[in-house]
Amino acid sequence: MEKENFTATIRVDQSPEAAFNAITNVRGWWSEDIVGSTTELNAEFIYHYRDVHYCKAKLIELVPNKRVVWEVLDNYFNFIDDKSEWKGTKLVFDISTADGQTVVTFTHEGLVPTYDCYEICNEAWTNYIKTSLYQLITTGKGNPNPKEGDGFNTELAKKWKLEA
Repeated sequence: MEKENFTATIRVDQSPEAAFNAITNVRGWWSEDIVGSTTELNAEFIYHYRDVHYCKAKLIELVPNKRVVWEVLDNYFNFIDDKSEWKGTKLVFDISTADGQTVVTFTHEGLVPTYDCYEICNEAWTNYIKTSLYQLITTGKGNPNPKEGDGFNTELAKKWKLEA
């Protein structure tokens, strides 16, 4: 049986280039607390949300106006037993056109219904993609998590060997 990865699709009137630029502007739709580059191939970044979720990802595929893929290198959740559930999964954005619109399909490869975090992550991704990213593409302003404090956990950064 094939895995049931989480997928969300949005359609916009803006160009594939506008969608691509919004996707790689992770601070504009996911979190203002992103540390590291989200636009350079092989670059790594850390996503941080309070003490609830930390994620370290690497940009492994970048095809302008067509595809963006991040691999989750490390992950921590404070609300489930397997705190590293996302580790080794991929965040994939495919950009195409259909019927005069740009179609963005987000797939979290490896985020499957058997995961403890699936229900919460499903709800969160649906909001980030269908609301925040959609708004960033269509209006120029998304609804990312706001920056917290200094926005950078130096102990975590040392562990993951990432500098501010």
